[in-house]
Amino acid sequence: MEPNNNTIINQDNLELSTEVLRALAHPLRMKILKFIDQQNEINVNKIYSSLGLEQSITSQHLRILRTAGLVETERHGKYIHYRLSYPKLSSTSNAVERFLKVGG
Repeated sequence: MEPNNNTIINQDNLELSTEVLRALAHPLRMKILKFIDQQNEINVNKIYSSLGLEQSITSQHLRILRTAGLVETERHGKYIHYRLSYPKLSSTSNAVERFLKVGG
């Protein structure tokens, strides 16, 4: 394949992409995402008690998912509820699919 001189890798985009893929690459975070998807929207207490996790570990993983833009939050009284960011997950999935097709 000939190099394309017009192809420039944007460092900010690369770092953001790395953050998103790293967030998705962890089995426990995938388990949390699947659980949130099944519930539609749920608070952190329900997540860690239902999945049998420590609260601090759950909060840590949710922070990573939130920073990567994969989950959204909304406060309901004293609880923060989490829901999936379907547009972000969809665009990430599509980008990975395109990358794999080009690379394969």
